[in-house]
Amino acid sequence: MSKPGLYREASHSGSWYSASGSQLNAQLEDWLSKANSKRRPARAIIAPHAGYSYCGACAAHAYKQVDPTVTRRVFILGPSHHVHLTCCALSSAEIYRTPLYDMRIDQKVYAELWKTGLFDRMNIKTDEDEHSIEMHLPYTAKAMESRKDDFSIVPILVGALSENKEHEYGKLLSKYLADPSNLFVISSDFCHWGNRFHYTYYDESQGEIYRSIEHLDKMGMGIIEQLDPPSFSNYIKKYRNTICGRHPIGVLLNAVAELRKSGLDMNFSFLNYAQSGQCRNWEQSSVSYAAGALYVH
Repeated sequence: MSKPGLYREASHSGSWYSASGSQLNAQLEDWLSKANSKRRPARAIIAPHAGYSYCGACAAHAYKQVDPTVTRRVFILGPSHHVHLTCCALSSAEIYRTPLYDMRIDQKVYAELWKTGLFDRMNIKTDEDEHSIEMHLPYTAKAMESRKDDFSIVPILVGALSENKEHEYGKLLSKYLADPSNLFVISSDFCHWGNRFHYTYYDESQGEIYRSIEHLDKMGMGIIEQLDPPSFSNYIKKYRNTICGRHPIGVLLNAVAELRKSGLDMNFSFLNYAQSGQCRNWEQSSVSYAAGALYVH
């Protein structure tokens, strides 16, 4: 399916995060040490994908819920920012590089997904241009370092899917979500606010602009916690909130809905929320970040 030994380089290291393994490791350890953990391991997490100086501390709250003694395979679903897709795509690489250590793609699962005919293939350039998956690789490597030779990753680039497609991919991936040895990482920032993002929704009743943004985001976060795909789709339609990972989130919600039909008891909790800055006037802009985890009872 791909040429032996094909690598996807850590193309955003040295800019979006440190290219120094020792420096990066120290930063991740510091953020993780300050985050609280739940008693049970997460089956899925939602975490941001901006530069670590902006969102590294927030993302730690999600990755603190990962249990490497349980996890053997990490699915990473990230939105496509540069290439227009109406489906999901698999990498052409076999190895993803990070400043900490290299991680191998699970070619067995890739072969299973490819056989469905529902997936496209992204070339190495598209893969390396995109940051939504890469920004989760160092954190995944850190969370899984105690078994770094004994786990694999399944990177999936998620396009601009229709509600029907979100349902289709959610149903397909639900069997993997049902497996306790699999962890799903959903890559998403929340509201991108400001003229440069062409989004300036403002509810004056909330006070300052940044308060309005927080209220809007937390409304969406509360709906995600309900684990109801149509409610989240309706929220996006109504407010047009610029949640860039809305389609990966939609796929997760549909996978959960599929598993709930069989009686599996799950809940989702958001653990942290942050903004890159506090907007108080129309010349300013900000991006919001949220970290949360899905638990199976």
